[in-house]
Amino acid sequence: MIVSIHQPQYLPWLGYFDKIDKADAFVFLDNVQFKKNEVQNRNKIKTAAGGQWLTVPVMYQFPQLINEVEINNRERWQHKQQQALISNYKKAPHWSVLEAFFTDLFQSQWQTISQLNIHAVKKLVEILGITTPLHIASEMGSFPEEPNERLIAITKHLGADTYLAGSGGRNYMDVDKYERNSIKVLFQDYKHPVYNQLFGDFLPYMSVIDLIFNHGDESLRILRGN
Repeated sequence: MIVSIHQPQYLPWLGYFDKIDKADAFVFLDNVQFKKNEVQNRNKIKTAAGGQWLTVPVMYQFPQLINEVEINNRERWQHKQQQALISNYKKAPHWSVLEAFFTDLFQSQWQTISQLNIHAVKKLVEILGITTPLHIASEMGSFPEEPNERLIAITKHLGADTYLAGSGGRNYMDVDKYERNSIKVLFQDYKHPVYNQLFGDFLPYMSVIDLIFNHGDESLRILRGN
């Protein structure tokens, strides 16, 4: 059994969903420190001028955990993002596929960034047709603070024998520690597909919504590398 674990991100890129798709169980690691200026509260869409950030404003105070970081709802971020999507994707071939998803996202009141991110990823997983069971770390009990030990403990908690790590895990993981705990480590090696987009030449590493707006029901097949 393969487990993959990742911090909840906002409207993540294709590789995030590849990790979910390749695992037998996926865990949102929502009870670790929030990282400012990364993709936990923002992601990119494609526009005629190139990539554009969709950012959720947060009221972060170091060293808050992701599930403690509140959204700054005094800013009209939902209206701004809705207008950005209409401006850049209204003419996309499969605009209607995500219309209800974003109506819900932009009309609901979200308190924390983890609440928003986890809800959005769960809905996008359904839309894509991925069937991997999803879990939330903070709801699973207490785990060690040391990063490797935490991931090992979560993997064991789910009864798995294999941990699927991101490619960057090679730089910080103590693989020997996993092996001593009878856990095999696999590293993701995601090859980003090229697909039809609006606005000229292909631009990789956009939010998965760019793929869905352009390809609809074919998105999972493309995400998997055709």
